[in-house]
Amino acid sequence: MKVLAPLMMAGAASAHTIFTSLEVGGVNQGQGQGVRIPSYNGPIEDVTSNSIACNGPPNPTTPTSKVITVQAGQTVNAIWRYMLSTTGSAPNDVMDSSHKGPTIAYLKKVNDATTDSGVGGGWFKIQEDGYNNGVWGTTKVINGQGKHPIRIPECIAPGQYLLRAEMIALHGASNYPGAQFYMECAQINVVGGTGSKTPSDTVSFPGAYKGTDPGIKLSIYWPPVTNYTVPGPKVFTC
Repeated sequence: MKVLAPLMMAGAASAHTIFTSLEVGGVNQGQGQGVRIPSYNGPIEDVTSNSIACNGPPNPTTPTSKVITVQAGQTVNAIWRYMLSTTGSAPNDVMDSSHKGPTIAYLKKVNDATTDSGVGGGWFKIQEDGYNNGVWGTTKVINGQGKHPIRIPECIAPGQYLLRAEMIALHGASNYPGAQFYMECAQINVVGGTGSKTPSDTVSFPGAYKGTDPGIKLSIYWPPVTNYTVPGPKVFTC
């Protein structure tokens, strides 16, 4: 299995994370199989960078020719690991517990999921988990074997999409740049839905986030967080 040279310093690397694989119907499709994984697990901090779409420089992503078939209405799991050589499921294998923030997922309808860069418009949010009952979305993933559950809407048009799974770490977000954005894109083909909706209320990456957004620039330590606004648009519903 590939080991990334820049990640040999485990103390530093354990703070970061990568969406390494997609689990569909309880079956892991394989590391980097249908998911564009980067060569480094560091965050993107510039929300105006093209890398905020599907990751990229300074974290070059690895092309993949696989497109994963997913049933509309199905819940899939984005699997997060702090480095590509890690196969365990303990919390330290996912991301450092200090990295608290939301989990988010988006879809973008594309003609060819293997070639579309993801940069630009057409993205719609299908999942978010911010701060609920004192627990952050990232904490649930860290303590849940790295599994980030994402339900694919049953009413969307069939065809190829990019699935963008994201975790945002807010431990350094009192100033901008400071929030750490972790995201990769999976290449999926949605089949078997009950509708043909293509959402018109979409956003662009870059463009969906601003450094001044209340969910991006804030202190999560003091004053204590009581309410949190997840950045980006509202979640699309059928």
